[in-house]
Amino acid sequence: MNGRVDYLITEEEINLTRGPSGLGFNIVGGTDQQYVSNDSGIYVSSIKENGAAAQDGRLQEGDKILSVNGKDLKNLLHQDAVNLFRNAGYAVSLRVQHRLQVQNGPTGHRGEGEPSGVPIAMVLLPVFAFTIVAAWAFMRYYRQQL
Repeated sequence: MNGRVDYLITEEEINLTRGPSGLGFNIVGGTDQQYVSNDSGIYVSSIKENGAAAQDGRLQEGDKILSVNGKDLKNLLHQDAVNLFRNAGYAVSLRVQHRLQVQNGPTGHRGEGEPSGVPIAMVLLPVFAFTIVAAWAFMRYYRQQL
């Protein structure tokens, strides 16, 4: 295994209705306190149990929030982003980037004889062994008949 990790990045529009405890999640990041190296984006650090985000179920810890009600979150100080969320109103539209891990380990080319990635020897060896045992049993039975 080479330790390689591949990600599938998707974007989604999530509409939340502010509840008694707000939107129900905390954020980290910003130009003054980067959460991800070389990225001043705003990320979800935790989801509050039974909050609006938890009840909706689509927003996840680690998601990057790209915009709030159409307002881009690029190049904002952390506190400015917090204020944007606090003043977003009752119905809030979030543009979110999900980063899903899709593979961990080496990727390789499958040969013609390996339709499912199983080496051909692992298929042929048991077949060969079965053939030998069957031939031995047949010969033993045949000799008894003579």
